[in-house]
Amino acid sequence: MKFRSHSSKGLSAGLNRRQMLKVLGAAGSALALNGTSGMETLFASNSPTTATGDLPRRALGKTGLEVSAICFGGAHWGRLKDDTEAIRLMHEAIDAGINFCDNAWEYNNGRSEELMGRALVERRQRVILMTKVCSHGRGKKVAMQQLEESLRRLKTDYLDLWQIHEVIHEDDPDRHFMAGGEVEALVEAKRQGKVRFVGFTGHKEPRILLKMLSHDFPFDTCQIPLNVFDGTYRSFEREVLPVLNERGIAPLGMKSLTGNGEPIKQGIVNPEEAIRYVLSLPIASLVSGIDSPAVLKQNLDIVRRFTPMTAAEMNGLRVKVSRYAMDGRFEKFKRSIHHDGWVGREQHGLA
Repeated sequence: MKFRSHSSKGLSAGLNRRQMLKVLGAAGSALALNGTSGMETLFASNSPTTATGDLPRRALGKTGLEVSAICFGGAHWGRLKDDTEAIRLMHEAIDAGINFCDNAWEYNNGRSEELMGRALVERRQRVILMTKVCSHGRGKKVAMQQLEESLRRLKTDYLDLWQIHEVIHEDDPDRHFMAGGEVEALVEAKRQGKVRFVGFTGHKEPRILLKMLSHDFPFDTCQIPLNVFDGTYRSFEREVLPVLNERGIAPLGMKSLTGNGEPIKQGIVNPEEAIRYVLSLPIASLVSGIDSPAVLKQNLDIVRRFTPMTAAEMNGLRVKVSRYAMDGRFEKFKRSIHHDGWVGREQHGLA
């Protein structure tokens, strides 16, 4: 079941803003477009003040969709050796109320998408499925080829959300917005009814994402690292999150445990503090690396009993970790190329 939209010319052929909005809006649906935009409004609507015991859902920006407060991440999960156990774990997550699934074309050389496709054979309509294009500035043609590969692997004919992966190099925004770039692929994919909503991700420098946003393209989502350390070092929370909420772009959090859980292992923060802090921010969902039944249970329990931290609690936690946060020692993904995808490193001569 593809979601059809109106036809349009490509950006390089002179697609004006009115045409672009028509293409991008029509494929999204006849869904309500009155999403939240202000930080306070989003926080009030998406963050319950009392725990209900249910798995809370939040508005995905202006899309009209509601997603579970945690999103099932495909990267760590795709590394599981036993296919049967991996599929069973994902089924348990969906049955528990997680309705948002994350993936990317390059995760585990395609294994993550292939495995998720098998897991969703009888559950596709129960989830909001997201994957990412990993063309890394090689343009529309490569992006569209990857889209077809992702659809085949995921055993579906449409994506609910397609995001440009790893906008992390200084020239990435220019590459994506050039004539024949990835942004044209986003528009074309929506025109063809293969993608409902679009966004982008980045984990290196807030200013690079702000450069993407400066083009005033109507992105639906933006996925950024958010954790208790981020507020002190190259802060996406301070610099990018307010812009997203002001514009009604759904913020998706990631790396709440800093990508490798090292602060947890060292006893600096515990999982509940880390996850609760991020869920207390005005975000739509937190992408979580779930690679075992124990981690799934832990995260579900935390989210089910979640109540937002007060401003004083959040500030106290930032102060508590500040001496570890100043140099980015727990956020090495902001500093080192070794935390970037191999495809992007290769494209930029860093492999």
